[in-house]
Amino acid sequence: MKTSTFVYPWDVNGDPGAPDRIAALGVDQVTLASAYHSTRALTPRHPRRRIVTAEHAAVYYPTDGRWTARELRPYPAGDWAPGDAYGEAAEALRGAGLEVHTWVILAHNSRMGAEHPATSVVNAYGDRYPWAPCIAQPATRAYLTDLAAEAAVRPGAAGTELESLGWYGLQHLHAHDKTAGVPLGDAGQYLMALCFCPACRAGYGEQGLDSDELATAVREALEPLWRGTADDTGWPTVEKLLGEPVAAATRAWRDGQARTLQETAVAAVRAAAPEGFQVLLHADPVAYHCGANAGVDPAHILAVADGVVVPCAGGTALLAPFAEHAPVDTVLAANFGVVSGMGGSPATLAADAERARQLGATELRLYHAGLASDGDLAAVREALR
Repeated sequence: MKTSTFVYPWDVNGDPGAPDRIAALGVDQVTLASAYHSTRALTPRHPRRRIVTAEHAAVYYPTDGRWTARELRPYPAGDWAPGDAYGEAAEALRGAGLEVHTWVILAHNSRMGAEHPATSVVNAYGDRYPWAPCIAQPATRAYLTDLAAEAAVRPGAAGTELESLGWYGLQHLHAHDKTAGVPLGDAGQYLMALCFCPACRAGYGEQGLDSDELATAVREALEPLWRGTADDTGWPTVEKLLGEPVAAATRAWRDGQARTLQETAVAAVRAAAPEGFQVLLHADPVAYHCGANAGVDPAHILAVADGVVVPCAGGTALLAPFAEHAPVDTVLAANFGVVSGMGGSPATLAADAERARQLGATELRLYHAGLASDGDLAAVREALR
């Protein structure tokens, strides 16, 4: 099974020992961030620092002329990844014998939402989600498509992993998050993710819905979930609370927007990439799910991309729906956390990887080498022998 670990430029740059240390894990590849959202990261082995604060979503390379005079454009990084931080790290990693793929975050950008609030998802209450660009808006779709192509196809990269290429909603946290007190399930998350920006209101109209009436229905549907007086069983609950025809119409609009964006972005990456360039999508097999792992239809996405990366921190069950539709040459990559403090389990990695292999996974992703403790890294080395 081919193995890779996720890496940030700040894990490598300024630490001459990092490339060889990562290669010594026994991985074949690194998936290196070229465009990423705001984050706070620990660097436990870096010789000069322990904390990196990436203040906003940014690209870690110099952009090209495609962004000239455009309102929506990528932001350069600050001192956490200056200049061509991606290129510097990629060169060092290739020098250690590692294949380098890009890691591209797309529809997750709180700075864009702050500076261009009209681009954000708007829920049924009128609240904006500045971290979540609405993927139905034409200007946002054009931005995401060009960002995918530019950030994915960096010099020397052999492939890419596209994350958050789809709808974003309430989940995946925000700064000092305070939302855990109300345990919304799948239905609640879906209802809170429904967007009511002008583009989406028009889209609901195309499906025969009145957007004001829909917003009212969504607010009413959420009330028993806020009070904890209704069971949340996922999509059946959405159908029960909204009514099946209305629920289906919202899905028709949202699923169509996600599918066409995924098709367009992957096509743009392929057009810019050399032959043999691998295009993978971080994905969830439940099409109405939102977040970093975009909800997709397994049969559709495996006809578009070369494969998917599926989170497996809670087990390998998400692999099965993709395996049912995967052609022989499709890549199913299982993403396992290997940091004990983040709920990972490096000690069980070998057994978990074998279960993933039995379900059809051909590649294994480790999240992630830069943050893992010495003990975690030792367990990874042992598992990969």
